[in-house]
Amino acid sequence: MTKILLILHVLAAIVAVGPVTVAASMFPPAARRVPATDGAVAVGTVRLLHRICRVYATIGLSVPVLGLGTALAMGVLGSGWLITSIALTAAAAGLLIAFVLPRQEEVLEQLDADKPVDRSATVQLAMVTGIFNLLWATVTILMIVRPGSTTGA
Repeated sequence: MTKILLILHVLAAIVAVGPVTVAASMFPPAARRVPATDGAVAVGTVRLLHRICRVYATIGLSVPVLGLGTALAMGVLGSGWLITSIALTAAAAGLLIAFVLPRQEEVLEQLDADKPVDRSATVQLAMVTGIFNLLWATVTILMIVRPGSTTGA
């Protein structure tokens, strides 16, 4: 059962978190390009990137659920690396929910109102998205290295 949970956890992380990190990273520069390109196509691209972030963020809820199940099955729930990973995952989810998605929606509202996109808003969004991505990269590294693991790494 542990191997099945681990497989599902890793697959969910790849399938759910990967698209969010890529789409969220692409959103700010795509929004900045709207006035310089065909408006309807560019706005459609920005809207699609936001939809990818929303949908895959929802699917991404399965990652910590499966991760907790895996940790319980492996008996490592009290390990420092795992507790750190859980805290970083919570921080990343908090950034996504509290800052990334709402700021993407604000940019879309500006575009829908045919207002120029505020460059400082996209710069701040890019910064928060970068921190979000850095948190996920750190969690991934912790999951691979796992201090004290029995894999010999």
